[in-house]
Amino acid sequence: MNTLHQILFGVYPYIALSIFLLGSLVRFDREQYSWKSESSQILHRGSLRLGNILFHIGIIGLFLGHGVGLLTPVAVWDALGVSHSFKQGFAMTAGGIMGTLCLLGVLILLHRRLSSERLAANTTWRDKLVLLWILATVILGLSTIPVSAQHMDGHEMVLLMTWAQHIVTLQGDAASYIANASIVFKIHLFMGMSLFVIFPFTRLVHVWSGFAAVGYLGRAWQLVRPRA
Repeated sequence: MNTLHQILFGVYPYIALSIFLLGSLVRFDREQYSWKSESSQILHRGSLRLGNILFHIGIIGLFLGHGVGLLTPVAVWDALGVSHSFKQGFAMTAGGIMGTLCLLGVLILLHRRLSSERLAANTTWRDKLVLLWILATVILGLSTIPVSAQHMDGHEMVLLMTWAQHIVTLQGDAASYIANASIVFKIHLFMGMSLFVIFPFTRLVHVWSGFAAVGYLGRAWQLVRPRA
C-alpha cells in the first residue's frame, strides 16, 4: 500500500465529508436564495418528466443500496443467514437495475439541456459538471458488475464493506482493506467521494430540503381564519 493510496482512501474520505457538511452549512447560511433545484421546466419541458423520474428513482435506489450494503456489519448478514455470495449477487442485480435507470435518466436530462438552445444558454458549468460527474460515476459503477462476476465468493465485497465501516468508525487502517481491489472499484469510489465535494457548490444542495420535507408529513394543520 503506497502513500497515494493511503491519502485517497484513508484521508480523502474525511476531507470530502468535511467539505460536504461544512460547505452545505455555509451555503445555507450565506446563500439561501441559491438553495434550490433551479427547475428549468418553464424554459423547455421536453423529456424532463421522464428523465427526472428515471434519474431520481435510480439515484435514490443506489444511495440507499450503497448505504445499507456497505454499512451493515458483516456479522449482521451472517446472523441472518445471508451468504456472501448471495448478497453479492443481489447487490449486482439491484445495483444493475438502479444504475441503468439512473444512467438513462442522466442521459435524457443531459441531452435535453444540450439540445435546446434556450436551455443550453441558461445552463451553468456547475450544471454540466454535476450531470457529467454523475454520468461517469454511474458508468464506472455499472462497469464493476462484470468485474464482480469473475469472483462470486463475496470476498472483495466484504473488503469494501470493511473499508467503509472502518472509515465511518474512524479507524486508521481502512485503506489497507482495499489495497488490492480492482482499479475500477477504486476509481468508482474516488468519483463517488468527490461527488460529496462538489455537492455544496451546485444545485444538489436541494437534496437536504428533500430530507427536511419529510417533517411536513407530521406538521399540524394550517388554520385559516376568515375575517370578522
